[in-house]
Amino acid sequence: MNLRTLFLALSVIALPGCDQVASKLGLEDPAAKAAKNEAEGKAVGSACRQSGRAIEDCYSIYSWLPKASIYEGWREMDEYMRENKLETITPQLPPPEPPGSKKKRPAPAAAEAEAATVKEGDTAAPATATDNKETTAEHGKS
Repeated sequence: MNLRTLFLALSVIALPGCDQVASKLGLEDPAAKAAKNEAEGKAVGSACRQSGRAIEDCYSIYSWLPKASIYEGWREMDEYMRENKLETITPQLPPPEPPGSKKKRPAPAAAEAEAATVKEGDTAAPATATDNKETTAEHGKS
């Protein structure tokens, strides 16, 4: 009887943590993921309209989001901006890169070869800030 009570108590305590464990493992409920993408698409669409981006540009930049939700957000922001006579805001940053298109690091062999050339005293190696300070100090300039 005592073992059953302990098991029941542990189950009740552990069940609320299932969602957190699933999200850490990358297991997401499809309905929750769709709702999240829908909300993000509307937000992105409205931000694109406010920044003066064309809807086609928005589609290509944010290709992983549903086009219908991007359009809905863009259209809602367009109506809002027309009603309130708001001007577009110029974006200060470039658009983000889509997921999976990050620049890859150089291969380890290439990095080792580059390090070997610097160790051999290659004169084509760029001067560092400390090298420049030493040079100016030798010539008496500050």
